[in-house]
Amino acid sequence: MAINRTSDRPQSRPRHRAWALAFLAVTTGPALGQAPIQELDAIVAVVNDDVVVRSELNTEIELILPQMQQAGTPPPPRQQLEKQVLDQLILKRLQTQRAREMGIEVDEADLNEALVRIAERNGLTLDELQLTLEAGGIRFADFREDTRSQIIMSRLQNQAVINQIQVTDQEIDRFLEREASRLIEREQVRLQHILIALPNSPSPAEVQAAESKATRLVGQLRGGADFGQVAARESDGRNALQGGDLGWFEMAAVPSLATELAFTMAEGEISDPLRSPSGFHIIKLRDIKAATPADVIQTHARHILIRTNELVSDEDARRRLSQLRTRILGGDEFATLARSHSDDTGSALKGGDLGWVNPGDTVPDFEEAMNALGPNEVSQPFQSPFGWHIVQVIERRNQDREGEFMRLKARGALQRRKAEEATEEWLRQLRDEAYVELRLEEEA
Repeated sequence: MAINRTSDRPQSRPRHRAWALAFLAVTTGPALGQAPIQELDAIVAVVNDDVVVRSELNTEIELILPQMQQAGTPPPPRQQLEKQVLDQLILKRLQTQRAREMGIEVDEADLNEALVRIAERNGLTLDELQLTLEAGGIRFADFREDTRSQIIMSRLQNQAVINQIQVTDQEIDRFLEREASRLIEREQVRLQHILIALPNSPSPAEVQAAESKATRLVGQLRGGADFGQVAARESDGRNALQGGDLGWFEMAAVPSLATELAFTMAEGEISDPLRSPSGFHIIKLRDIKAATPADVIQTHARHILIRTNELVSDEDARRRLSQLRTRILGGDEFATLARSHSDDTGSALKGGDLGWVNPGDTVPDFEEAMNALGPNEVSQPFQSPFGWHIVQVIERRNQDREGEFMRLKARGALQRRKAEEATEEWLRQLRDEAYVELRLEEEA
């Protein structure tokens, strides 16, 4: 049994809840002469004041197995697969709990829009997506709720971590001074990853055991073992069931631990074990793309901002902006309304005009909403760390300037590197602060 506890959380509370659920299974059994009722799901994990049950674990496995098959990654043995998937479910549950505390939700309209986009990316209608999933043995209701969870987790991570990331001009200068020449040879790399995790404050014996295991796995991999299969079977990383595939990174976005390796390793090369606070890492450089400078797309935009406070709620801000948007679509001047209503005093004086905006100049929530618009379109109200906005795109242009291109690429990549590392640390802290009790072994 693996248990993580916080020092100040009452330990009896989750135990009592789990015990009460089990107790109900006995005390609410069928009365004499009645048909037997279905057995209550076995509890496979306790997560703070909540539980994960066997049917949830089985459903998640049913969603993951087709993805592994499509990626060509054979699943590990069932016991290991259940452990890996349960770890992912626990992390999802912790994020769902935190999102609920922060009031983060996904309404039916947003969820349906996301499902339509998924279908369109696969060249399908929504009805065809449902038929395709169910033909593959995946219940559409399960896929729908998994999509809702993914959106909630994305919004949570954006609000709690990613929108707080900033990259200074000095950081960009330092990066380009060190790496500009090497960026010509390598613009992006695709990495695979295996993590042999260590607990907080590990003992010398735990460190030695983890290092020995990592060294043994490196030997197997260099001897020809398939990296994806070994990752799915042995890795404690979040991407284990994807064969350890971390995807493509721009060079400035490569996690700090692997930065030098990403520039120096040959394609297909396997690293020696690398130590970090979370454990021992094995990196494979799977593929390389050379740099190809391109145009920089700039957006000329204007916006109206309404900040929330004790007197102005989120709903108040959203409603006021919806009313302003209706007036703009009806013919009122955007600039006039921005001067009268926007809380962004700097741009309000200019009719909400933000000038020409480069990629990476604004926070991700704002940039995503702005990039989704065509010229002259006005967005629906949306939220960022600064408050609620509507934004209008006035025009776009391409700037073919290699120096600016390199700076923009460096800024965006450094933001992604910081965001990846900060999110990983935030998730680790979220898990460490939680009460988590694994019951797979008890169930067996």
